Amino acid sequence: MKTQSPPATKVFRRVAVTALAAALLAGVATPAVAGSVAVPKAAVRQDRPELQQATQAFIDAGFAGVQVRVHDERGQWAGSAGVSKLGQSAKPPTNGRFWAGSVTKTFTATLVLQLVAEGKIALDAPVAGYLPELGLDQRITVRMLLQHTSGLFNYTGEYYDDGTVVPGIPATGDAWLDNRFHSYQPEELVRLALSKPARFEPGTDQNYSNTNYTLALLLIEKVTGHSYAEEARRRILRPLGLRGTVVPGNRTELPGPHAHGYYRYEEAGQWKTVDISRQNLSLLAGAGDLISTTEDLHTFISALMGGKLLPAPLLAEMRKPYGKYNYGFGLFVQDLGPNCGTVYQHNGSPPHGYGALMYSSPDGSKTLTASVTWVDEATRGPAKDFQKLVDKLVNEVFCGGQGGAADEAKPAQ
Repeated sequence: MKTQSPPATKVFRRVAVTALAAALLAGVATPAVAGSVAVPKAAVRQDRPELQQATQAFIDAGFAGVQVRVHDERGQWAGSAGVSKLGQSAKPPTNGRFWAGSVTKTFTATLVLQLVAEGKIALDAPVAGYLPELGLDQRITVRMLLQHTSGLFNYTGEYYDDGTVVPGIPATGDAWLDNRFHSYQPEELVRLALSKPARFEPGTDQNYSNTNYTLALLLIEKVTGHSYAEEARRRILRPLGLRGTVVPGNRTELPGPHAHGYYRYEEAGQWKTVDISRQNLSLLAGAGDLISTTEDLHTFISALMGGKLLPAPLLAEMRKPYGKYNYGFGLFVQDLGPNCGTVYQHNGSPPHGYGALMYSSPDGSKTLTASVTWVDEATRGPAKDFQKLVDKLVNEVFCGGQGGAADEAKPAQ
């Protein structure tokens, strides 16, 4: 029997700093993306010591491995540090695959907005009108799902300001470890959330909840008649040539070269470390289950910001910050200060051992994408230093080392 560890602290958080009516948006045509619009692959430059130093800082703080990719006016840079696997000397591959976590939400929001552009979904329509079988509150709109303002209970558990914890499906700690290969159905996750009291009345507050984006997945499947994976492949992955990105479903293996994440726990007075690169992320369907690479995330966010996936009015709506998190539709909007400007981003972390970064300038010409691995614990191990390391890296990329990424109240990702 494993010893019980303290509740997991929340990390991999980022707040953003920085309406068109659905009826107007429904008639806007989606940009054609049938052919490949992937950015041509540029030669990778290796003469960026400031970026390598910011990358190495993760390892110096106790992380196992990190891979970073930057596209900017100086071209493309890719680097890595640490190890791909404990006990071995090889560095993480600079374009290895990883569990991308909540970066998935940006993909899901893009799919929903493409359907809005085609007139199949209206942003301000009740979700219950599309999914009547779930018995949703009629006041909850599609917009509220994408902005995290529905008030729906987060099926992976809720943490309240007064310290109260209302558990959901185990998504961290020893309980998750024992259950990490369990397969979930999206409707099962949503129904669990609906069995719990709402956090607030729809539209009256903002709370980051995976339930919103799993509901968005069900919405996509209902109005298209196809699986989420099929729609993602047809609308985003194939047109952009994202060959390293997979909607895994119940798949537990990371395909191809990849770095390994770990979980450490105590049992019978002894510490044990488990390789958790194999896990079933159906737990986070539509909200955090993608497998991807740094190059694919660059291609995706650059194309999205460059207007290749959505018509201009809907892209503007997606990028409009809302509420205490300055969250648009699947994007945080972060103001880095007068010398650095605004970035659009979404980071992510699946239950343990992996983290992902995805940042872009407003026009998509400058991007930062990355993956981090570490030996995790219920108390999150070295992840306590994650935010300051991310801020340093973001500062190097978007501020030339002359500013600082604002770090304020952050929702869990």
